[in-house]
Amino acid sequence: MILILDYGSQYTQLIARRIREKKVFSQVLPFHAPIKKFIGQTEGIILSGGPASVYEGDAPHLPSEVFQFKVPILGICYGAQLLVHVQNGQVEATKAREFGGAYLTIFNQEDLFFGLENKKAMVWMSHGDKIVKLPPSFEVIANSDNSPFAAFRNLKEHQYGVLFHPEVTHTLIGTQVIENFIFRICGAKPTWTVEHFISQQLEQIRSTVGKNHVLCALSGGVDSSVLALLLHKAIGDQLTAIFVDTGLLRSNERQEVEREFKSHFHIDLRVVDASSLFFNALTGINDPEQKRKMIGKLFIDVFEKEGHAIRNVKYLAQGTLYPDVIESVALGGPSQTIKSHHNVGGLPEKMHLSLIEPLRELFKDEVREIGKELGLPDRFIHRHPFPGPGMAVRVIGEVTKERVTLLQAADAIFINELERAGLYHQVWQAFSILLPVKSVGVMGDIRTYENVCVLRAVKSQDGMTADWAELPHDFLAKCSNRIINEVRGINRVVYDISSKPPSTIEWE
Repeated sequence: MILILDYGSQYTQLIARRIREKKVFSQVLPFHAPIKKFIGQTEGIILSGGPASVYEGDAPHLPSEVFQFKVPILGICYGAQLLVHVQNGQVEATKAREFGGAYLTIFNQEDLFFGLENKKAMVWMSHGDKIVKLPPSFEVIANSDNSPFAAFRNLKEHQYGVLFHPEVTHTLIGTQVIENFIFRICGAKPTWTVEHFISQQLEQIRSTVGKNHVLCALSGGVDSSVLALLLHKAIGDQLTAIFVDTGLLRSNERQEVEREFKSHFHIDLRVVDASSLFFNALTGINDPEQKRKMIGKLFIDVFEKEGHAIRNVKYLAQGTLYPDVIESVALGGPSQTIKSHHNVGGLPEKMHLSLIEPLRELFKDEVREIGKELGLPDRFIHRHPFPGPGMAVRVIGEVTKERVTLLQAADAIFINELERAGLYHQVWQAFSILLPVKSVGVMGDIRTYENVCVLRAVKSQDGMTADWAELPHDFLAKCSNRIINEVRGINRVVYDISSKPPSTIEWE
């Protein structure tokens, strides 16, 4: 694998994705994590970018163990400056900062820049400091207008540094640079495949579970569906899938899940109607973090209660993904928590069931590939992501049964129209939001004062960044017309044209 040490860059997870796209496993760890146990298991180390300056007293440091690995190292932005700083080079603040596009002039095309057609390339910069002196035994291999040492290497020690970000799509040579590092320099092999992951996880699940029983949180989304099939393949009737009807689900969700997993896959599925419990608990709660944590606690309470009726239950399985972990936990020390996911930040401190999360290190597209290999139907594999707290974080403000019912009806119309127009699979995620405001309208010469519904559709690769989808105006008009006419209680529909960042995909 390739080990990535996170120094707080917003792009760290993209480094991992780019490497995995080449069928090489990559793992992200905080820069301060104990890494000695990975010696002998790692072909290369990447030091991510970050917001700090290496010369500051409290700047994130480079673990001394890094050099004990005796494997190639690639520093990116802050990581490159750190390599210079700890080996007696010099990094200083500069007024001529580089943010955004810059032209790179390449001097050497032997290794990191091997195979590039041109010696000039557009790259993406994001740094305010400048390397003014390289350590002994280092040589410059590329520069830019403001960076005399934009890329460098120590050939003897197999150390490389770049001040640009090869992981972002704006760096046009980025894919080639990453390929050159992991294959030509590190000698990694493209062996991390879907089949490899499945066989590895089947073995690990069986080893962990033994003769005990596992409860699986099944929601009907692609993550939990793939999780259920993977567990069923590994341990068969030692699995019981629990579907909690929170009352916060999509229209007809419960019926679809029962039909597919109980009748088709013959999984031991138990449906728990806990809608009253959830609605009562959410009464008076407006803050989105409180909603998420309350729902997370109730989920665990329900599972533990159900678990008491099943013999030898020791584990609770959840479909937590890598983006959930990255956004919920300060993975790299300096990284900022964006929000708590119900199955990560919302867990209580003490649980009576041990957690197993086989998908925890995967991105969404990787999970879909695994689902396809396991025989999950396309309508589940390619279903849009749905948040664990469900409609509770799409009904902005206080959640009531009446408001959720309104939103479910509007959302079903929006999704139905996307499918009919052939647009559903052209967007990453689409859904409706109910605002906590009302607006004046006129219907049949009668004044109305009813709810506002927001439609949201985004395009993305992994949910970490997203652009709003430019849906046709006549399509949006049709959706608006249907919702206002068919959903009594909504008299205004608007469309969200915000991207992530600065906005998030979900409103709460």
